[in-house]
Amino acid sequence: QVQLVESGGGLVQPGGSLNLSCAASGGGDRINLMGWYRQAPGKQRELVATITTAGMTNYEDSVKGRTTISRGNVKNTVYLQMSRLKPEDTAVYYCGVRVGLFYAWGQGTQVTVSS
Repeated sequence: QVQLVESGGGLVQPGGSLNLSCAASGGGDRINLMGWYRQAPGKQRELVATITTAGMTNYEDSVKGRTTISRGNVKNTVYLQMSRLKPEDTAVYYCGVRVGLFYAWGQGTQVTVSS
């Protein structure tokens, strides 16, 4: 059983920044992809960014240039740094990992961008 715990969400002013963390346990070397996804009110869950074990990254177009995804020094940890936040970035952010051929999801952390 793979378990994921996210942290770092909260209220951020427009133009501000955030740093989300995710730690996955139970996956070991079977985890081959880690990423961040988000779901805004009334919207479907969408990709924010992913990173492979080789360090290849993929970003959603609206966050390119102001977002960095990285893997931590501790195995199966991943971070998401975002700057120049906009109100439309408001969403529940989920950590997701690919375990073999399947996905596991965290509970999510709320990010609200508002003045």
